Amino acid sequence: MVWGGVVTETLQLNEDTLWTGVPVDYTNPEAPKALAEVRKLVDEGEYVKATEAAFQLSDKPSDVYQLLGDINLEFDDSHVSYTEETYRRELDLDTATVKVKYSVGDVEFTREHFISYPDQVIVTKISASKSGSLSFTVSLDSKLHHHSLANGDNQIVMEGTCRGKRIKPKDDDDPKGIKFSAVLGLQISGGKGVVSILHNRKLKVENSDSVVLLLVASSSFDGPLIDPQDSKKNPTSESLNRMISLKGISYADLYARHLSDYQSLFHRVSLKLSKNPTSVKGGNDRVSTAERVRSFKTDEDPYMVELLFQYGRYLLIACSRPGTQPSNLQGIWNKDVEPAWDGAPHLNINLQMNYWPSLSCNLWECQEPLFDYISSLAINGSRTARVNYEASGWVAHQVSDVWAKTSPDYGDPVWAFWPMGGAWLVTHLWEHYTYTMDKGFLERKAYPLLESCASFLLDWLIEGKGGFLETNPSTSPEHRFIVPGGKTASVSYSTTMDMSIIREVFNQVISASE
Repeated sequence: MVWGGVVTETLQLNEDTLWTGVPVDYTNPEAPKALAEVRKLVDEGEYVKATEAAFQLSDKPSDVYQLLGDINLEFDDSHVSYTEETYRRELDLDTATVKVKYSVGDVEFTREHFISYPDQVIVTKISASKSGSLSFTVSLDSKLHHHSLANGDNQIVMEGTCRGKRIKPKDDDDPKGIKFSAVLGLQISGGKGVVSILHNRKLKVENSDSVVLLLVASSSFDGPLIDPQDSKKNPTSESLNRMISLKGISYADLYARHLSDYQSLFHRVSLKLSKNPTSVKGGNDRVSTAERVRSFKTDEDPYMVELLFQYGRYLLIACSRPGTQPSNLQGIWNKDVEPAWDGAPHLNINLQMNYWPSLSCNLWECQEPLFDYISSLAINGSRTARVNYEASGWVAHQVSDVWAKTSPDYGDPVWAFWPMGGAWLVTHLWEHYTYTMDKGFLERKAYPLLESCASFLLDWLIEGKGGFLETNPSTSPEHRFIVPGGKTASVSYSTTMDMSIIREVFNQVISASE
């Protein structure tokens, strides 16, 4: 994330495999006994007691998505006297480039930022319009356990470890989590620019025309089923080798490769509703996007519809590509050690919503991380189904994480207990087939996962008092209802959500088999 600023700027970094924890057993041998108790209470109409009893079905909480760290830029004091009217921070959706511009006296300073998917590098170019006017210091920092060291190759190397358990940061002395590294390198051009090391941790640039910063990062995460302690990956070696591979590649070439890759996706779809997208009410071209969003409630601004539509496509391209993790609640824009709702993938609508636009917006490749993730859920979920519910197939609940957690989360059943998360996700596989008509994908990927999910659903359904198949216990995600007497409950039977998803999965399996 590019926060902007003049005298200082922080570039907030994410690496989407950085999470707390390690793979664990997502089963509860005591669950079948608890399940029988809950079902009995539901049959008796004791929904409040059933809700209380359903707490016994909960398991350990999910792990937590972590930030990587920060690139900190500090410019000399002369920047305090910048001309306010010249300051501009912008995201160009057409090029996936962020720019910060401002002037100090007769010198214009520009910072350009982009992330290259083909070269797996964050690129920042800082330049001054007047030769020799650019001086600043740069450092790498993190809220995680880490150490940083600057070296004579114009580099800063940061190494660290995520928490091996879900515990508060101040209590963390567990080195068993995911290891990570980041390497920041400088390329200087023009002027009489020199680089020196400050306090072994910072690089100081003086009297340059322009500087290109390159940031690469790696982790020891080797998949959701492999303990980081058993990983063969060496994140520091990977990062240093990647930085070596970038030597000799110019900024122009890095940008050209980034642009070609990004626009091959972004330019597939256009939406034009406005006659003049640059015009705004009153003719003021310095009205910010945030102001336009606020005024959209009362002022007609078709361009805002275009902008927000394409912004959504940009977000998906940015955070979900082949080889990445699937988009979570934070995407790749997390600044906290303890983000809201742990930054976890929530399977009761959030993860699905992230990917709903992928096909209709012609970004089908961006679904690949989701499909790989569903495959991992099916592996863990088959054990959860067998042990927790004595069922075949596979199951996943409402909250998951990078380790493909499939058991109920720890907490109130109103959100923690919902065994339809995996079933809702597999509908994306069938939808992908209906868009692409890729029979190889259907046979290789979609049908086995759909069929196995349907097997669980068949075992999960039980015959109710009226002779119909029903789900018991059943919740409608994050909804409660009022029972006679005024108390609230969340556990009952055959919620509309359950039955709709089950019917959809069954129909898709039948269609796929034909």
